Amino acid sequence: MRISILSIALAIVVNLVTVAIVTGFQHEVRNKITGFNAPLFISKKGTKQIFEGDAVLKDQKALSELSAISGLKGISPVVFKPAMLQSSRFSDTIKLASGKDSLISRQDILGVVMKGVDKEYDWTFIKEHLVEGRVLHFQAKQEELVLSRRMADQLNYQLNDTISVYYVKNQPVLRKYKVVGIYQTGLEEYDQKLVFCRLPEVQKMNDFGIKTKIVIDDKLVNGKIVLKAAVEGKATNLLYDWGSGPDIYGGFYLSYLCDTNFRLIVYQSDPLKGTQFPIDTSYLKVDCTQPFVSSTEIIKDEEGALLKTEVQVNMYQFSTLQGKVNVTETEGIGTGKNFVSGFEVQIDDWDNLTHVEDEIRSIIEMRPNENNELMQVNSILATERDLFAWLSFLDYNVYIIIFLMLLIGVINVGSAMLVLIVVRTNLIGMLKAMGARDWSIRKLFLYQAAHLIGRGLLYGNLIGFSLCFLQMKFAILKLDPLVYYLDKVPVEINPMSWFLVNLVTFVVCMISLIVPSYVVTKISPTKAIRFN
Repeated sequence: MRISILSIALAIVVNLVTVAIVTGFQHEVRNKITGFNAPLFISKKGTKQIFEGDAVLKDQKALSELSAISGLKGISPVVFKPAMLQSSRFSDTIKLASGKDSLISRQDILGVVMKGVDKEYDWTFIKEHLVEGRVLHFQAKQEELVLSRRMADQLNYQLNDTISVYYVKNQPVLRKYKVVGIYQTGLEEYDQKLVFCRLPEVQKMNDFGIKTKIVIDDKLVNGKIVLKAAVEGKATNLLYDWGSGPDIYGGFYLSYLCDTNFRLIVYQSDPLKGTQFPIDTSYLKVDCTQPFVSSTEIIKDEEGALLKTEVQVNMYQFSTLQGKVNVTETEGIGTGKNFVSGFEVQIDDWDNLTHVEDEIRSIIEMRPNENNELMQVNSILATERDLFAWLSFLDYNVYIIIFLMLLIGVINVGSAMLVLIVVRTNLIGMLKAMGARDWSIRKLFLYQAAHLIGRGLLYGNLIGFSLCFLQMKFAILKLDPLVYYLDKVPVEINPMSWFLVNLVTFVVCMISLIVPSYVVTKISPTKAIRFN
């Protein structure tokens, strides 16, 4: 009987701890994944990777209808942009082939994805994993960012340092940011690539929408300088205002230059509606050594092109026989502020994921938006298919362990039942001789077995709860985050899961004892009374 009680206790301890660990592991990893990327993501139709999606309008009427969906917690726009973080120059030591140490000067580069968020972004997850500093302040004048401990260590940066970020465009753009927060989640896939900064900053660096600037063409046409509008982005039906109202001409000739400023307003027209509205304004400033410079006096190369020398970003100069001409280009703000990569959708409960996804699909996927584009909603179950498939496989491990431990418990309790019947053979014979039915006698042994199982469950629950509590409180068992995405074994005590494990164990053991109790029906009263 002691062995049977011990086997039941062992089975329940293993099963409860297994369920607690697997449940905790699945929820921790899932929370980390959804902490970086929301459970649902709305983007332009055809987008396969959320980090590389086409731009969509930030303000869409359909989004206001989504707030009425039950289970939907919030919607926030985000913008993604690849970039490179550059470390400041620092000294490091390397070991030479001869075995001696050598002091070198290093400056490392790390490729990342900048995630632009607005003031409505849910910082709950990042705040839970902040190891230093704070999250972004949207009123601060200096541009800020929040990066991971892994990035900070790799690039030798500390809190409040100024970090250099290069954005990949037609020409690399260098921006300076202040490190205001450092997080560490243990989810290495994201810790090594995701940096948080303010939404308008990333919008500027993306080539979303339409952006214009005034440029002086490298080529001279008939000895004249060509001043024209350079338009970035997909643009149709544009009109250009050089000072005399909107017109179709995107440039004009200059036979001479002097100290002056040029202004260009670009309009978007709708021929069907007969409307036009301004979308961008850009400027060009010219500083000449002499008040007037004849185009024939400009120094050119062998092919007749201007010899431009870059002075700084958006500023260059070229030479004439009379001196230098400095040109400063001021790009327009453009319409990039009206576009984002997509919208993250937060939900109240993970169990509502499918319901909320279906509701959003019914609203946005069959109706073009204001820009005549179709939208789509992607579940994180699809975008992170491999991770969630791996997590679901853990359930099979739980089922196998529970089955094996139940099998051990059933065998031991069944053996105890047979021992009880053999020891009580005389009692069985006397009861049968006095007229007791077989089922009445079998119930006596089943009650006794239920008592043994109950004691085993009690001891097993006490031990299992104690082990889980110690792990939750002191994190005794550690994990390698590079392999398991977590730095400690997670434990989650779910009352319903514990109740079901206990109930299944008790019911399965009791049902399995019906067969051993059948031995009672084979005992003869006359032989049993004489049994010693």
